[in-house]
Amino acid sequence: MEIQSLEQVEYLSLKKEKIFNTGKIRYLIRAMLASMFIGFGVIVAFRTGSYFYVAGSPWAYPMAGFTFSVAIILIAYGGADLFTGDTFYHTYAAIRRKMSWAVVTKLWTYTYIGNIIGAVLFAVLIFTTGLFNDPEINSFLLTITDKKMTDPVSELFFRAILCNWLICMAFFVPMSMKEDIAKMAAMVLFVFGFFISGYEHSIANMCTFAIALVLDNPGAVNIEGIVRNLIPVTAGNIIGGSIFMGVVYYYINRPFMDK
Repeated sequence: MEIQSLEQVEYLSLKKEKIFNTGKIRYLIRAMLASMFIGFGVIVAFRTGSYFYVAGSPWAYPMAGFTFSVAIILIAYGGADLFTGDTFYHTYAAIRRKMSWAVVTKLWTYTYIGNIIGAVLFAVLIFTTGLFNDPEINSFLLTITDKKMTDPVSELFFRAILCNWLICMAFFVPMSMKEDIAKMAAMVLFVFGFFISGYEHSIANMCTFAIALVLDNPGAVNIEGIVRNLIPVTAGNIIGGSIFMGVVYYYINRPFMDK
Protein backbone atom coordinates (compact mmCIF):
# COMPACT_ATOMS: atom_id res chain seq x y z
CA MET A 1 0.00 0.00 0.00
CA GLU A 2 2.88 2.33 0.81
CA ILE A 3 4.38 1.94 -2.66
CA GLN A 4 1.05 2.70 -4.33
CA SER A 5 0.66 5.81 -2.20
CA LEU A 6 4.14 7.00 -3.16
CA GLU A 7 3.26 6.48 -6.81
CA GLN A 8 0.27 8.77 -6.24
CA VAL A 9 2.56 11.33 -4.62
CA GLU A 10 4.80 11.30 -7.69
CA TYR A 11 1.81 11.48 -10.03
CA LEU A 12 0.35 14.47 -8.15
CA SER A 13 3.67 16.28 -8.20
CA LEU A 14 4.08 15.87 -11.96
CA LYS A 15 0.44 16.87 -12.46
CA LYS A 16 1.08 20.10 -10.55
CA GLU A 17 4.07 20.80 -12.79
CA LYS A 18 1.90 20.24 -15.86
CA ILE A 19 -0.74 22.64 -14.52
CA PHE A 20 1.98 25.22 -13.91
CA ASN A 21 3.32 24.84 -17.46
CA THR A 22 -0.14 25.25 -18.97
CA GLY A 23 -0.81 28.53 -17.15
CA LYS A 24 0.89 30.27 -14.24
CA ILE A 25 -2.24 32.30 -13.44
CA ARG A 26 -4.32 29.13 -13.13
CA TYR A 27 -1.63 27.68 -10.88
CA LEU A 28 -1.67 30.80 -8.68
CA ILE A 29 -5.45 30.65 -8.41
CA ARG A 30 -5.26 27.06 -7.20
CA ALA A 31 -2.74 28.18 -4.57
CA MET A 32 -4.99 31.07 -3.58
CA LEU A 33 -7.88 28.66 -3.11
CA ALA A 34 -5.85 26.59 -0.64
CA SER A 35 -5.26 29.46 1.78
CA MET A 36 -8.82 30.68 1.35
CA PHE A 37 -10.07 27.20 2.25
CA ILE A 38 -7.82 27.34 5.31
CA GLY A 39 -9.38 30.73 6.01
CA PHE A 40 -12.79 29.05 6.18
CA GLY A 41 -11.31 26.63 8.70
CA VAL A 42 -9.85 29.47 10.77
CA ILE A 43 -13.20 31.26 10.90
CA VAL A 44 -15.12 28.13 11.89
CA ALA A 45 -12.49 27.18 14.47
CA PHE A 46 -12.23 30.52 16.23
CA ARG A 47 -15.92 31.34 16.16
CA THR A 48 -16.67 27.92 17.65
CA GLY A 49 -13.82 28.06 20.14
CA SER A 50 -14.64 31.61 21.22
CA TYR A 51 -17.90 30.53 22.87
CA PHE A 52 -15.95 28.17 25.13
CA TYR A 53 -13.06 30.62 25.56
CA VAL A 54 -15.29 33.44 26.82
CA ALA A 55 -16.94 31.02 29.26
CA GLY A 56 -13.51 29.96 30.55
CA SER A 57 -14.04 26.39 29.38
CA PRO A 58 -11.08 24.03 28.77
CA TRP A 59 -12.92 22.86 25.65
CA ALA A 60 -12.06 26.03 23.71
CA TYR A 61 -8.95 24.64 22.03
CA PRO A 62 -10.24 21.07 21.40
CA MET A 63 -13.42 22.40 19.78
CA ALA A 64 -11.44 24.82 17.65
CA GLY A 65 -9.12 22.01 16.58
CA PHE A 66 -11.94 19.70 15.62
CA THR A 67 -13.85 22.30 13.59
CA PHE A 68 -10.67 23.57 11.89
CA SER A 69 -10.49 20.18 10.17
CA VAL A 70 -12.99 21.41 7.57
CA ALA A 71 -10.00 23.11 5.90
CA ILE A 72 -8.19 19.91 4.91
CA ILE A 73 -11.37 18.41 3.43
CA LEU A 74 -11.86 21.51 1.28
CA ILE A 75 -8.23 21.42 0.11
CA ALA A 76 -8.14 17.70 -0.61
CA TYR A 77 -11.41 17.66 -2.55
CA GLY A 78 -11.52 21.23 -3.81
CA GLY A 79 -8.59 21.16 -6.25
CA ALA A 80 -6.41 23.57 -4.25
CA ASP A 81 -2.61 23.70 -4.04
CA LEU A 82 -1.03 24.02 -0.58
CA PHE A 83 2.63 24.92 -0.08
CA THR A 84 3.21 22.62 2.88
CA GLY A 85 2.00 19.54 1.03
CA ASP A 86 4.10 20.46 -1.99
CA THR A 87 7.28 20.32 0.11
CA PHE A 88 6.69 16.56 0.33
CA TYR A 89 5.37 15.90 -3.17
CA HIS A 90 7.99 17.83 -5.12
CA THR A 91 10.92 16.70 -2.96
CA TYR A 92 9.98 13.09 -3.53
CA ALA A 93 9.63 13.64 -7.31
CA ALA A 94 13.00 15.42 -7.42
CA ILE A 95 14.79 12.67 -5.50
CA ARG A 96 13.27 10.20 -7.94
CA ARG A 97 14.73 12.35 -10.74
CA LYS A 98 11.31 12.99 -12.23
CA MET A 99 11.57 16.74 -11.59
CA SER A 100 14.54 19.12 -11.42
CA TRP A 101 15.32 21.04 -8.24
CA ALA A 102 15.04 24.27 -10.24
CA VAL A 103 11.43 23.39 -11.04
CA VAL A 104 10.81 22.42 -7.41
CA THR A 105 12.02 25.84 -6.24
CA LYS A 106 9.88 27.59 -8.84
CA LEU A 107 6.74 25.66 -7.91
CA TRP A 108 7.28 26.21 -4.20
CA THR A 109 7.74 29.93 -4.77
CA TYR A 110 4.60 30.33 -6.86
CA THR A 111 2.54 28.24 -4.44
CA TYR A 112 3.75 30.22 -1.43
CA ILE A 113 3.00 33.53 -3.13
CA GLY A 114 -0.43 32.29 -4.18
CA ASN A 115 -1.14 31.15 -0.62
CA ILE A 116 -0.21 34.63 0.67
CA ILE A 117 -2.47 36.37 -1.85
CA GLY A 118 -5.35 34.04 -1.01
CA ALA A 119 -4.93 34.67 2.73
CA VAL A 120 -5.02 38.45 2.22
CA LEU A 121 -8.04 38.35 -0.08
CA PHE A 122 -9.94 36.10 2.31
CA ALA A 123 -9.19 38.44 5.21
CA VAL A 124 -10.59 41.35 3.20
CA LEU A 125 -13.76 39.36 2.52
CA ILE A 126 -14.11 38.57 6.23
CA PHE A 127 -13.67 42.25 7.08
CA THR A 128 -16.63 43.14 4.88
CA THR A 129 -18.85 40.64 6.75
CA GLY A 130 -18.39 42.17 10.19
CA LEU A 131 -18.33 38.68 11.71
CA PHE A 132 -15.45 39.51 14.05
CA ASN A 133 -16.54 42.97 15.20
CA ASP A 134 -17.69 41.64 18.58
CA PRO A 135 -14.79 41.69 21.11
CA GLU A 136 -16.12 38.47 22.64
CA ILE A 137 -15.71 36.74 19.28
CA ASN A 138 -12.25 38.05 18.35
CA SER A 139 -10.60 37.81 21.79
CA PHE A 140 -9.79 34.11 21.32
CA LEU A 141 -8.25 34.73 17.90
CA LEU A 142 -6.15 37.66 19.15
CA THR A 143 -4.91 35.69 22.16
CA ILE A 144 -3.59 32.98 19.84
CA THR A 145 -1.95 35.42 17.41
CA ASP A 146 -0.21 37.25 20.26
CA LYS A 147 1.30 33.97 21.44
CA LYS A 148 2.44 33.10 17.92
CA MET A 149 4.23 36.44 17.58
CA THR A 150 6.06 36.23 20.91
CA ASP A 151 7.00 32.56 21.39
CA PRO A 152 10.74 31.74 21.06
CA VAL A 153 11.86 31.43 17.44
CA SER A 154 13.61 28.10 18.02
CA GLU A 155 10.43 26.61 19.49
CA LEU A 156 8.37 27.86 16.55
CA PHE A 157 10.87 26.22 14.17
CA PHE A 158 10.68 22.77 15.75
CA ARG A 159 6.91 22.95 16.17
CA ALA A 160 6.75 23.67 12.44
CA ILE A 161 8.81 20.59 11.61
CA LEU A 162 6.45 18.37 13.60
CA CYS A 163 3.45 20.16 12.13
CA ASN A 164 4.20 19.52 8.50
CA TRP A 165 5.35 16.00 9.17
CA LEU A 166 1.88 15.34 10.60
CA ILE A 167 0.01 17.36 7.96
CA CYS A 168 1.77 15.55 5.11
CA MET A 169 0.81 12.28 6.76
CA ALA A 170 -2.78 13.55 6.77
CA PHE A 171 -2.65 13.61 2.97
CA PHE A 172 -0.40 10.55 2.55
CA VAL A 173 -2.09 7.93 4.76
CA PRO A 174 -5.58 8.33 3.21
CA MET A 175 -4.12 7.65 -0.24
CA SER A 176 -4.19 3.94 0.60
CA MET A 177 -7.86 4.06 1.57
CA LYS A 178 -10.68 3.40 -0.88
CA GLU A 179 -13.71 5.00 0.76
CA ASP A 180 -14.01 8.79 0.87
CA ILE A 181 -15.59 8.70 4.32
CA ALA A 182 -12.58 6.81 5.70
CA LYS A 183 -10.21 9.26 4.02
CA MET A 184 -12.03 12.25 5.48
CA ALA A 185 -12.13 10.72 8.95
CA ALA A 186 -8.38 10.08 8.86
CA MET A 187 -7.68 13.62 7.67
CA VAL A 188 -9.82 15.10 10.42
CA LEU A 189 -7.98 13.10 13.10
CA PHE A 190 -4.54 14.12 11.80
CA VAL A 191 -5.48 17.80 11.61
CA PHE A 192 -7.03 17.69 15.07
CA GLY A 193 -3.75 16.18 16.29
CA PHE A 194 -1.72 19.02 14.75
CA PHE A 195 -4.03 21.73 16.09
CA ILE A 196 -4.42 20.41 19.64
CA SER A 197 -0.67 19.79 19.92
CA GLY A 198 0.08 23.45 19.29
CA TYR A 199 2.25 22.91 16.23
CA GLU A 200 2.90 25.70 13.72
CA HIS A 201 1.62 25.73 10.12
CA SER A 202 2.87 28.61 7.97
CA ILE A 203 -0.18 28.94 5.73
CA ALA A 204 -2.68 28.58 8.58
CA ASN A 205 -0.69 31.25 10.41
CA MET A 206 -0.82 33.52 7.34
CA CYS A 207 -4.59 33.27 7.30
CA THR A 208 -4.92 33.81 11.05
CA PHE A 209 -2.62 36.84 11.01
CA ALA A 210 -4.34 38.32 7.95
CA ILE A 211 -7.75 38.05 9.60
CA ALA A 212 -6.39 39.50 12.85
CA LEU A 213 -4.95 42.48 10.93
CA VAL A 214 -8.35 43.56 9.61
CA LEU A 215 -10.03 43.44 13.02
CA ASP A 216 -10.85 46.71 14.75
CA ASN A 217 -8.08 46.25 17.27
CA PRO A 218 -5.12 48.53 16.43
CA GLY A 219 -1.74 47.25 17.56
CA ALA A 220 -2.93 43.74 18.39
CA VAL A 221 -0.99 42.34 15.42
CA ASN A 222 2.06 43.87 13.75
CA ILE A 223 4.08 43.08 10.63
CA GLU A 224 7.30 42.56 12.59
CA GLY A 225 5.66 39.90 14.74
CA ILE A 226 4.15 38.20 11.70
CA VAL A 227 7.51 38.01 9.91
CA ARG A 228 9.18 36.82 13.12
CA ASN A 229 6.76 33.90 13.13
CA LEU A 230 6.53 33.04 9.44
CA ILE A 231 10.27 32.80 8.69
CA PRO A 232 11.11 30.02 11.19
CA VAL A 233 7.73 28.34 10.71
CA THR A 234 8.12 28.22 6.92
CA ALA A 235 11.65 26.84 7.27
CA GLY A 236 10.44 24.21 9.73
CA ASN A 237 7.54 23.23 7.49
CA ILE A 238 9.93 22.73 4.57
CA ILE A 239 12.13 20.40 6.63
CA GLY A 240 9.13 18.51 7.98
CA GLY A 241 7.73 17.89 4.50
CA SER A 242 10.91 17.45 2.47
CA ILE A 243 13.17 15.58 4.90
CA PHE A 244 10.86 13.71 7.29
CA MET A 245 8.49 12.76 4.48
CA GLY A 246 10.12 13.04 1.06
CA VAL A 247 13.64 11.85 1.90
CA VAL A 248 12.68 9.32 4.56
CA TYR A 249 9.97 7.59 2.51
CA TYR A 250 12.20 7.51 -0.55
CA TYR A 251 15.03 5.92 1.43
CA ILE A 252 13.01 3.25 3.25
CA ASN A 253 11.19 2.23 0.05
CA ARG A 254 14.02 2.55 -2.44
CA PRO A 255 14.69 -1.23 -2.71
CA PHE A 256 11.07 -1.79 -3.76
CA MET A 257 10.63 1.02 -6.27
CA ASP A 258 10.51 0.43 -10.04
CA LYS A 259 10.56 -3.35 -9.57
